Amino acid sequence: MHLLFLVRFIPETVTRMLNTLLLILVLLFAVFLLIMLGQKLKISYPIFLVLAGLAIGFIPGIPRITIEPELIFLIFLPPLLYEAAWFTSWHEFWKWRRPIGMLAFGLVFITSVAVAFVSNAMIPGFTLALGFLLGGIISPPDAVAAGSVLRHIKVSKRLTTILEGESLINDASSLIVFRFALAAVLTGQFSMGQATGQFFLVSGMGIVIGLAIACIMYAVHRYLPTTASINATLTLMTPYFMYIAAEHFHYSGVMAVVSGGLFLSYRSHQILSHSDSRMQAYSVWATVAFVLNGLVFILIGLELPEIIDGLGDYSIGDGIKYGLIISAIAIIVRLLWVFPIAYVPVWLGNRKRMDPLNPLWKGPTIIGWAGMRGVVSLASALSIPLLLSNGSPFPHRNLILFITFIVILVTLVFQGLTLPLVIKWVKMKEIEDFAPAHEQEAAIKIRLMQAGLKRLEEQYAFEAEDNELVGFLKNQLDHDVVISQQRLDSLECDTTMQEEIELYHAVLLDIYAIQRLELHKLRTEKQFSDEEIRRQENQLDFEEAKILGGNGH
Repeated sequence: MHLLFLVRFIPETVTRMLNTLLLILVLLFAVFLLIMLGQKLKISYPIFLVLAGLAIGFIPGIPRITIEPELIFLIFLPPLLYEAAWFTSWHEFWKWRRPIGMLAFGLVFITSVAVAFVSNAMIPGFTLALGFLLGGIISPPDAVAAGSVLRHIKVSKRLTTILEGESLINDASSLIVFRFALAAVLTGQFSMGQATGQFFLVSGMGIVIGLAIACIMYAVHRYLPTTASINATLTLMTPYFMYIAAEHFHYSGVMAVVSGGLFLSYRSHQILSHSDSRMQAYSVWATVAFVLNGLVFILIGLELPEIIDGLGDYSIGDGIKYGLIISAIAIIVRLLWVFPIAYVPVWLGNRKRMDPLNPLWKGPTIIGWAGMRGVVSLASALSIPLLLSNGSPFPHRNLILFITFIVILVTLVFQGLTLPLVIKWVKMKEIEDFAPAHEQEAAIKIRLMQAGLKRLEEQYAFEAEDNELVGFLKNQLDHDVVISQQRLDSLECDTTMQEEIELYHAVLLDIYAIQRLELHKLRTEKQFSDEEIRRQENQLDFEEAKILGGNGH
């Protein structure tokens, strides 16, 4: 009897697993096709994927997809936040900490308050606690959405740092508002003093846990005999350790991941000290982030039919009306908030904030229009329980879900599509703290070669005279320093035009292409090992990537 049950059970389980796997593979394939189409149409892929998912969801016969909020928070959020934190410059983050803090904390609370009172006055039966719940859900611009959209738009590095820094840490403040508002709805009790104290406790302990786990992982990377594959795998495990540990103790998993990610990023040269570890880890993370980003945004669009089915007593027209009004409130509050951040320090006498090339309104206009919402808002809304503690249905749950989707759609699609037009209209002139990238590259190379020469002269003077290979290395470094200095001088010369640099890059790319063909000939001649040919091919890829990366390709 037991054996018969087992024989029946296994095929059914395998069939379900195969169906789930096939659905995931089809979704991934659709994501890749849509991203390629979005690139062809020059539309930022998060916007395109949400719209495509929305269209696909209404095709008859398409399986309904329901997003589990725990899945979003646990599987998607930690690695995406960690990846964003890893590539955030701590120096730049700390430099712009004040505007980032004002946006990530102050704006979240102001938006939550505005949404709470407007929704309480506008929607029949909508309590103030439900309003704060909705405000906590839709107040934070999304790190994934902001980073993905801005990656395809030429915008000031300063503004990009502020926007990405804001979207990194505003999830913590918004989720804490959401938690306390949800508790108020479920229990009918709320204390502002207790909530304020809990906010600092939850955020602070999240940071402590994130840094503690970061120190442990730092020691593992630094002092244990890891390999490139182990290092890459450990970097994937680290954000989950941080997030799960913090959430287990009911602290902020978001703050744990962000703080730990910034800590390890700052010490990346120590924990990924070998080139093979860095190359493999970066390749793995590029693939993981690409896949997760794509899935997240298409799932947002695919969720809408399920949300509409759950509207119940509310008409779609009412839901759209409420969603558009709340979207307008979120956009207006953000625009009104960003200008005092820029102007008040100047009014108080801080003239260092003045930009001689740009009027003060230009930066806040771009920042104010870049408040795209995304997956965190949707996951927060989906995590609202179906029932209250007394067993009755959670009030207005489906309406909150629908309004959240409308806010995501309006801010991501409307603001995301019009943001390039706003940037073009503002015509903000870039003022960077550093020289252009190609000048920095040449100067860094000179410093590195000079450091190598100094080491040779101090420690290996005898070997340079006695050993032909070491002597050749010294002569080569001497020659490279002279060539690099001449190149840097030409780049800094006022007569060097951008067209000349582009021509230089085009010549290099053409040479690399010919060298790659030559490697193919060597492979067919079978005079050299494939391993050595691949190593030389990788070197060409690195040289080519430096040029294409610098040009924004």
